[in-house]
Amino acid sequence: MLVFDGSLSMVESGGAVTDLPRIAEARIATAQVLPEIETLRRVGLITYGPNSTDGCDGITQHFPPIPNAASPMQDALDALAPAGLTALTASVIQAAETLNYRSAPGIVVLVTDGNETCGGTPCATSQSLAAQANDLTIHVIGFKFRPDFFAWDNPEQEYGAEMVARCLADETGGLFVNTETVDELADALRATLGCLLIGGATPFRDLLPA
Repeated sequence: MLVFDGSLSMVESGGAVTDLPRIAEARIATAQVLPEIETLRRVGLITYGPNSTDGCDGITQHFPPIPNAASPMQDALDALAPAGLTALTASVIQAAETLNYRSAPGIVVLVTDGNETCGGTPCATSQSLAAQANDLTIHVIGFKFRPDFFAWDNPEQEYGAEMVARCLADETGGLFVNTETVDELADALRATLGCLLIGGATPFRDLLPA
């Protein structure tokens, strides 16, 4: 399962006038990578942020792991209108549940530009997930992440701390990658969503879902 940040901060851009919003750059990266990924494995999509009544309940499961996911996934990301806060912990839990993580192995890839701001506890959650999981790996990709000046509703965050969501990767044996450019994000997606679990060009139907 790909868990993708659709919070309001994704419309922000860098300091230069020519810089694109984060969401636009992220779409460029996924458009490059997803056609490659669909030949390797089934993939599902969850986004968080938009369509929220309180800023935190806008978690949308677009579809569970499916074959040939590139086109529907890119369509969903292209239509994403960033809004709301960063409910990444609840979104990762939903992704794990979708993968039946207690009884089946699976992979979750979280792409986020910030820390939890909806009261979730990534570090405590990662320990709970790891303790119950059959074989769950969570990779965390930070995209243009900057430390929050205000903790908002994040019980585990300390002022100026690095990305708290790193706990999700550390506790489950996943990768944690900070990315700043489109190319770096694309490479991180290839290394997490696209990593071959079995040697050779094994078809997606024979690989674990993500």
